[in-house]
Amino acid sequence: MINEAKIVFQAPDPSLKRYVENMEDEYVVVWKDDELLVVVKEVKEKDQTYEKVRMLSGSIARELEKKKAETALVDDREFKQAFAKLDDKKVITAFVEGWHLGGYQFETYKSEKKGRRVHLKLKQEAIRKKEVDRGIIRAEATAFARDLMNEIPSRLTPETFPKVLTDAFKDVNVDVVVHDKPSLEKMEMNGILAVNRGSKHDPAMIELHYKGNPHKPLIAFVGKGVTFDTGGISLKGGRNISDMRMDMGGAAAVAGAVKLLADMNADVNVVGLIQTVENMPDRHSLLPGDIITYKNGKTVQVGNTDAEGRLILADGLIRAQELKADYIVDIATLTGAIVHALGTRIAGIFGDERLMFTMKEVGDENGDFVWPMPLIDDYDKSLKSDYADFSNISNMNYAGSITAALFLRRFVDDPSRWIHVDMAGTMESKNEGYYRSEASGFGVRLLADYAVKISE
Repeated sequence: MINEAKIVFQAPDPSLKRYVENMEDEYVVVWKDDELLVVVKEVKEKDQTYEKVRMLSGSIARELEKKKAETALVDDREFKQAFAKLDDKKVITAFVEGWHLGGYQFETYKSEKKGRRVHLKLKQEAIRKKEVDRGIIRAEATAFARDLMNEIPSRLTPETFPKVLTDAFKDVNVDVVVHDKPSLEKMEMNGILAVNRGSKHDPAMIELHYKGNPHKPLIAFVGKGVTFDTGGISLKGGRNISDMRMDMGGAAAVAGAVKLLADMNADVNVVGLIQTVENMPDRHSLLPGDIITYKNGKTVQVGNTDAEGRLILADGLIRAQELKADYIVDIATLTGAIVHALGTRIAGIFGDERLMFTMKEVGDENGDFVWPMPLIDDYDKSLKSDYADFSNISNMNYAGSITAALFLRRFVDDPSRWIHVDMAGTMESKNEGYYRSEASGFGVRLLADYAVKISE
């Protein structure tokens, strides 16, 4: 067991420089004079970003965990030299955030639990408390979303999800309102009710109200919470679909974002709207060809029951407008098409151009990367139905993420105040930096920081 390791930036000791010269890796772990050192190679100015700080920190945390170190000491004054291009206070927050997320592990169902993290110590921690606390809070909110996404679907169901969130927010300045099945029937939340028909668990809509400043514009986060998606009657193929427990990634992002804002006492006014269902095949299930009549009078023909996310998000968008939200962001693991377009590191965003670029700036700094995508009006006609106002699927074999966004836009009265986030590609991550090979927790920081930005 190693009591303490030391992290050294830019190898100020000449005797250490030989370890990093001509080295491709970002750092090297060496023993010197009976001391375990992590020697970090100089970071070129063009590579100096807050995400670089987080990824580096998380990677070191995981490496020292393997070495069974108890603590790691870093002289935070070296940050200013190592990342001269960046704000040193934000660098400390990013380093702490990356460290704690790098040490994250979901071990609930493992018989042998490692259950340990390497404790990070900053030399000037006493005078850096604000930055350190901020990093921890941000990491904990993302870890909360990861926990929700990693949970097995027989434990996290549409019936248990409300209690999980009620318990999570009981000591937080957040009002939790749960609309159960009878309430949803009275509210005419017919998309939620229709999608959940095949499940033995009752559906719910969960509202998370945080009024850090009730005089600020109300921002609604609408999150898709499908606790398991088999595809319904339009059953998914034979591949391993265990990751479909993460089809509530949008809901996890919303819950984590509200938690982050509340824990930071942010000067914002937000409501999180989570629609939680289970998409299962059963004799009572929603059928292809069925028509759903929404509260706003719009009718939708179901062309495919595996395009269920948009059907429940529509109810969330209707509810957000009932609450007089000034801005709306919906977020969902919605389409495979966005994965083909952008891969697994970037989410696609659709909506108002000005708001999208504001969100992109936020994501570029906090690591929840997004890319603005077009809404092509000409594609809207592909949603045509002969039996209802429109269908839940396109009659085209391309641009699936765009047509899904166009479907949602039909439920928004003022699209200039709306953004849709398709995070299907970013719901899982690899063992890299501050990520593990499991749920990513994507969207928590994106939504929270975006809310702060547009509330300024």
